[in-house]
Amino acid sequence: MSVVRFVKSALFNRVPILTWAPRYGSDKLISDAIAGITVGLTVMPQALAYATLAGLEPQYGLYSAFVGCFVYTVFGTCKDITIGPTALMALMTYQQIVGRNTDYAILLCFLCGIVQLAMAILHLGVLIDFISIPVTVGFTSATSVIIMTSQLKSLLGLKISSSGFLDTITKVFKNIHQTRLPDFMLGAVCIGILMLLRKLKDLKIASKDHKPTKKERMVNRSLWLISTSRNALVVIICSTAAYLYETWGAGSPFRLTGTVRPGLPDFKAPPFETLLNNRTVSFGEMVSDLGTSVVLVPVIGVLGNVAIAKAFASGQMIDATQELFTLSMCNVFGSFFSSMPITGSFSRSAVNHASGVQTPLGGVFTGIMVLLALGFLTPYFAFIPKASLAAVIISAVIFMIEYEVVKPMWRSSKKDLIATCATFVFCLAIGVEYGILVGVGINIMFLLYPSARPSVYVEKMKTATSGIEYVMITPGNSLYFPAVDFIKTSVGKAGVNAKNLPVVIDCRFILGADFTAAKGISALINEFLIRRQSLYFLNTREEVVSVFRGVFDTDFKYFSSKEEVESVLEDDKRKELESEETHLLNNGTICHNQWRNSVVELTEIACGDKSNISYRKVNTES
Repeated sequence: MSVVRFVKSALFNRVPILTWAPRYGSDKLISDAIAGITVGLTVMPQALAYATLAGLEPQYGLYSAFVGCFVYTVFGTCKDITIGPTALMALMTYQQIVGRNTDYAILLCFLCGIVQLAMAILHLGVLIDFISIPVTVGFTSATSVIIMTSQLKSLLGLKISSSGFLDTITKVFKNIHQTRLPDFMLGAVCIGILMLLRKLKDLKIASKDHKPTKKERMVNRSLWLISTSRNALVVIICSTAAYLYETWGAGSPFRLTGTVRPGLPDFKAPPFETLLNNRTVSFGEMVSDLGTSVVLVPVIGVLGNVAIAKAFASGQMIDATQELFTLSMCNVFGSFFSSMPITGSFSRSAVNHASGVQTPLGGVFTGIMVLLALGFLTPYFAFIPKASLAAVIISAVIFMIEYEVVKPMWRSSKKDLIATCATFVFCLAIGVEYGILVGVGINIMFLLYPSARPSVYVEKMKTATSGIEYVMITPGNSLYFPAVDFIKTSVGKAGVNAKNLPVVIDCRFILGADFTAAKGISALINEFLIRRQSLYFLNTREEVVSVFRGVFDTDFKYFSSKEEVESVLEDDKRKELESEETHLLNNGTICHNQWRNSVVELTEIACGDKSNISYRKVNTES
């Protein structure tokens, strides 16, 4: 029976739809349908744009936009999250397939799912904690700049191929004279309209000092719907204009997206080998070509998805392991439908939340919208101007540049700006993967430095009763191998400067130690023994004592309270005084005996040879 309960509990934890589906009602169905359709209107133009950003044909963006919606409905824990292509995942995909083919993007999607599944099984979600907010700020800001820069060629109507931020900037400036004015004007107008429509949702129509009427609520709702559907509206209007140009035989003045493959993608296993430059590339070679992205892309995907889940959690606990597992399933299943790597989208999740979604079932309606688009709308996608898609991308990512956090970061912790700036600069200069590695490396250095150079506080103190002086030394960190030599040197120097006063090491902040630390402390104790200087340890934890006992068990004097150590100091001082008194008494007895012997010797000389009295007397007095 216990096994059955265990299996049932595990099943309900890993398949959350079993928990909320029995309580699902028609009221929730209507809310989820409205939210799902609204998100669908948002995801379609974004998917086409992100596929272009990733260097893929437009239909691959739609292939990547529906599988995650269905999978997250079954395994997801946050009702607001929508899974699909994002600007960040598209950019990281582009950097791996440039000069290669689509098979690399699909294989990367599959490998992302496998790595995320392994992380979920091993509960390695904690690794995400090593990517701090300063590194994330630098990373997202840099990727936003890179994404906007990559869209300049479409915005200006240039026919250039480039890779990386610096290469794109260089080629855009070299070919700026070839700018197509219709594309530039269209893109600029689209950006302006998108920015205005973004603010439209904040406009509220209501009578003064009165609650909004039914008509006013409908107007407000319409304004909000227009604002959230702004991407689809702009793309539809631009596509209609281009279509009319083509229909009237004038020819479109804009560069168009081109043919979009109609129909659903084939269900097939991800490619474990590919044909590139008339040569068959094996699975091992493909993985080698993908390099560090096999690990970095899934980690970045998880980072974004967990951050979105926390943002929309509404005070509820987020199961990071379940989110890892769900995202892994989205990528694994997605790779069988020719998807590129996917993760949660913050902008679409915000639309989903604002639309009043009630359960993850809203994703099903979004997925159905994408499938209908693939089945019936692909002939019309060919008329979408590239400049309008570039405008959609630029308008979406421009708000990801988090410049506003620099000022509070400067006020609170200036060293965090080092990680932020380094991540930002290296992402732009050498690539986002290496940039984030540099940022994480700097963070780890900041974490390790206090372990290698902990603070050491030295102060002179007196016992409460007798006023006996001693030196109290308090290390500010645990005793592990990077800090041993530094602490040993600091304590030894403080002991020498104390001129043989007793030294007490307060270990209240020392939570752990290792073998190297124990050997260092053993050497320190021997140094104090050679100088005949007392060394005591205070507030030493049992786990630290056990480590020290494993290396040495003599002359290690430790106490649990300050009163105990001060009592021992007073006893040592009393014993020292008694020893000195005994020594003086012994020395007095010796001097007295020596004096008596001298008198006897002088008497004998006086009775004998009187000529030597003065010499002997002087000798005796001396």
